[in-house]
Amino acid sequence: MASPAPTGTVPYKIRALNPGTGQIVEDKIEAPSEDAVRSTLAARGLVPLEVTAPAGGLNMEIKFLRKRVKKNDLAVFARMFATMIGAGMPMLRALRVITQQTENPTLRETLESVIQDVEAGSKLSAAFAEHPTIFPPLMINMVRSGEVGGFLDRALIEVAENTEAEVKLASDIKSAATYPAVVMAMGLIGGGAMLVFIVPIFASMFADLGGQLPLPTRITMAASEVLKWAAPFIIAGLIAFSVWWRKNKHREPVRRATDPLFMKMPVFGPLLRKIALGRFSRNLSVMLSSGVQILEALDTVGETAGNMVVTDSIRYTQDKVKTGHQMSEFLGHDNVFPEIVVAMVAVGEESGNTDEMLRKVAEMYEQQVEATTKRLSALLEPILIVLMGVMLGSIVISMYLPMFKIFSLIN
Repeated sequence: MASPAPTGTVPYKIRALNPGTGQIVEDKIEAPSEDAVRSTLAARGLVPLEVTAPAGGLNMEIKFLRKRVKKNDLAVFARMFATMIGAGMPMLRALRVITQQTENPTLRETLESVIQDVEAGSKLSAAFAEHPTIFPPLMINMVRSGEVGGFLDRALIEVAENTEAEVKLASDIKSAATYPAVVMAMGLIGGGAMLVFIVPIFASMFADLGGQLPLPTRITMAASEVLKWAAPFIIAGLIAFSVWWRKNKHREPVRRATDPLFMKMPVFGPLLRKIALGRFSRNLSVMLSSGVQILEALDTVGETAGNMVVTDSIRYTQDKVKTGHQMSEFLGHDNVFPEIVVAMVAVGEESGNTDEMLRKVAEMYEQQVEATTKRLSALLEPILIVLMGVMLGSIVISMYLPMFKIFSLIN
């Protein structure tokens, strides 16, 4: 039975390198802080590769509250790193300079760990791979190819440009959706507040009058009664679902159930399809232009497509490419990829410029997505305003209808 930890200490899991033997040491160390763990390892002559805090108590709370690394943070990092490497600065020095200037604490801690791994002899791609929640598979594979081919600076520039393009696309979509979402939310909150707080005042007044109330008034009053007792359950259910969705939306079983439904949605389904196809085309173009082999590239972009329907189609095509077929022969087998995409890929394969043709496809879809989101935003704004006006106006009118018959109700 293990002895209890000393007061004020917690068990840290560690992975460290023994420079003398080259062996990796895995152990647990009781210490009050991560800095104390690293000091202990240094005293033993070991180079820390990974120090993991226990998942519980205060550490779990701190981990939950850690600021996440956004794509924009990665885009800035990749651009700065590529610029410094391209200017001839040694890789470790560039990483240290960027780490000092990084404002995101989570990314800064991750880069410090990457520096330690590289100093211990790991390749940069292997150090990135130790943090799969921070660095996406595309970046890891691109860096690995750049290391093997001797063009790390160019690979990093491609990563930076690709990440910046994704950030711009996400920003355009978010900007177009913000105003309609705010209008809808304010309308629903306003309508719910009227049903819960205002309608009951009228209901008590009408009850004293007696008589038969108009049908719209009875419907509104019934909705108010239902909402008064159901509102706490609805709010609790929405909060629980949002927490569950945030935690599980990236799990494959959930995505297999929801992604096909999203793709079949009117108006938004085609938009989601264009986003997924554009992401696939750009990512595959970037990887092929950086010297990544087609099978490895397909394996990576299949995971980064963002939609299981597109991912399954890519995996099927990948299996056919393994048997010696051209990608364009099976890319359109299930109509996920339009004929124009298949035709452009086929031309690229025949001319030896597949990466360039895929880049053109990506630009085409990104332009279409940008135009569609702007058009949808322009259409949704007035439609939502009208719908919210009709909803709130219907509640108000239904409450005032009995006023027109107030004398007959009194009699």
